[in-house]
Amino acid sequence: MTFSEPTNPASPLRAYLLLTGTAVCWAANAVFSRMAVGEVSPMMLVTLRWSGVIILISVFANKYIRQDWPVLKNHLPFMFAMGSLGFALFNGLFYISGHFTKAVNIGILQGSIPVFVLIGTYLAYRAPTTALQGFGVFVTLLGVVIVTLGGHGTDLSSLAVNFGDMLMLAACILYAGYTVALRNRPPSSALGLFTVIAIAAFLTSLPMLAVEYALGYTLWPTPKGWMVAGLATVFPSFLAQLWFIHGVEKIGPGRAGIFVNLVPVFTAILGVGILSEPFGIFHASALALVLGGIWLSEKAKPQ
Repeated sequence: MTFSEPTNPASPLRAYLLLTGTAVCWAANAVFSRMAVGEVSPMMLVTLRWSGVIILISVFANKYIRQDWPVLKNHLPFMFAMGSLGFALFNGLFYISGHFTKAVNIGILQGSIPVFVLIGTYLAYRAPTTALQGFGVFVTLLGVVIVTLGGHGTDLSSLAVNFGDMLMLAACILYAGYTVALRNRPPSSALGLFTVIAIAAFLTSLPMLAVEYALGYTLWPTPKGWMVAGLATVFPSFLAQLWFIHGVEKIGPGRAGIFVNLVPVFTAILGVGILSEPFGIFHASALALVLGGIWLSEKAKPQ
C-alpha cells in the first residue's frame, strides 16, 4: 500500500498539527531523559516504555486489533523489523550514545534525520526532489545547528567523531528507514499497525535489557523513575508515534520527516519552562529558521 496526496484541503493542515504535536512529544522525551538520570537505567526505560504502550493499546485498541488482524498477520516480518529497528534499537542507540558523546553532537546528528529520509525516499521510490526543497532542508538544519550549539558557533570546531557519534548516526539512519518504510504500511488502521510494531519493540527491548543487566548497568526505577517511565510511555511512545503514522499517511515520508527538525527547538523551549534553562536570542532565531525551512520544503514539493 502506498499513500496518495490528500484531496481534502483540511488534510494537510491536520497532518501539520499532528506532526508538530509529535515534535513536542519527542522534545519532551529529551526532558524526561534528563529527569531519568539516576532514577532508571536506559534499557530499563526502553522496556518499560514499550510494555506500557502495550498495556494502553490493550485497553483502547482491542476493536482495531481484531478488525485488522486478518491483514496484519500477513505482514508480520515487515512490521517486526519496523518495530525492532525503528523503535527499540533506535531508542537503545540513542540512550547509549549519550554515554560516549556530547549532547551538542546528538542534537546535530538527530537533525540529520530528514536528510536521510529524503535520500531514502528517492532511493526507494525515486520520488522527485527539487532544489528549493533541498534548500529548505538546509535552512532547517541551520536552525538545528544554532540551537544545539547554544548560539556559540565556535563549539562546532571542537566536535570530534567518536563511538557515540557513530551510534547516534546509526540511530538516525534507522529511524529514517522506518519513516520511509511507513509508505508501504499494510492497509490497516493506525492503531492496528502500531500494536504489532509496539509488540515487536517490546520483544526486542528484552535482550537489550538482558545485556544491560549482564554488564551491571541496570537500575530499577525509583518512584520518580516510574513517573518518568509513565510520561515517556504516554507522550513520546504512544501519542507521538500514532500522530507520526497519521502524518506520514497524509503528506508522505519526505515531507513529514522535515518536522523532526522542530524537536531541538521545542526541547529548548521545554527546557526553559520545566528545567529553568536560559532562553537566548539564538533560540528565537533557530525557531524562525526551522519553521521557514519547513515552509520552503512544503512550498517546493514536486507536483
